[in-house]
Amino acid sequence: MKLATKSLLTAAAGAAVLAFGASSASAAIACSGNVCWHTHEHFAYPRESRVIIHPDTWRLTRHYTIREHEGRGYWRGDSWVDF
Repeated sequence: MKLATKSLLTAAAGAAVLAFGASSASAAIACSGNVCWHTHEHFAYPRESRVIIHPDTWRLTRHYTIREHEGRGYWRGDSWVDF
């Protein structure tokens, strides 16, 4: 096999792996007020939580604070509320 053909096949295989990985990842940024966190699952947040979901490509401004937390819930002020 020629070097050019091997390189082309290797590049195509690498692109396929990257495309599959990008399509299976599901991430978002959830915000309640000016506090945001990363989430990998889309929950049905209670209406009173006032959570807004942004795509992972959304850019935070300096007016927002990132606070991470495990589990299902949302930030209300400085407290994590499970639901």
